Amino acid sequence: MLVRNWMQANPLTVGSDTLLADAKQIITEHNLHGLPVVDDGRLRGLITRSNCLRWAHFALRKQNIHELDFFTRRVKVKDVMIRNPATMDADDTMEHCLQVGQERGVGQFPVMDGDRVVGMISANEVFSLAAQFLGAWENRSGVSLAPLELKPGTIARIVEVIDAAGGEVQAIYPLCKHEAAQLKRGPRTLVIRFHSEDASTVVKALEDAGYPVVESVHGRHQAGYQHA
Repeated sequence: MLVRNWMQANPLTVGSDTLLADAKQIITEHNLHGLPVVDDGRLRGLITRSNCLRWAHFALRKQNIHELDFFTRRVKVKDVMIRNPATMDADDTMEHCLQVGQERGVGQFPVMDGDRVVGMISANEVFSLAAQFLGAWENRSGVSLAPLELKPGTIARIVEVIDAAGGEVQAIYPLCKHEAAQLKRGPRTLVIRFHSEDASTVVKALEDAGYPVVESVHGRHQAGYQHA
């Protein structure tokens, strides 16, 4: 999955001499997390929602007409923007984007194609990606299996058990702690999403086959959320 296929393309931008109050208004009106700061076609910085809110709250807290006037008429984007912000290339993978975001504690990235800003990746796009993976708009059921060592054929056997119980597997996500993922070993929690008329039958089949279910989510037409 490439960033260019998930980013917000052709993002709104502001110049570095834009008043911070105006940038805040753009961010609020368009429900944005950040605005690339672009001068003469080149990325100069990033102004975030938190930057704007922090300065606005400071001015309001002072309850001083001169402070409010200074914020409204004098403070510019270049005074508070993040200079040399972390960026993503349009051909980077979403996996790389998520990894860098977690490692650096960054919630939004301008997306570059050469020297041009062509998009933005923020929490909105990450939530959309997660929703697509988990089938948030579908009537899926799901289970999480107790951590187990994944050996050749393990996932295939689990799929066979679900199929035999009347389930139709839609997705499987092996999860583990960051350290184990780097070492490419260690037990994994399997999160499985599937369609089924009766998810409880699938849960029982997995338990009977020796795969403990630690939690289950039934489709909206069934029972809600269970802990084993």
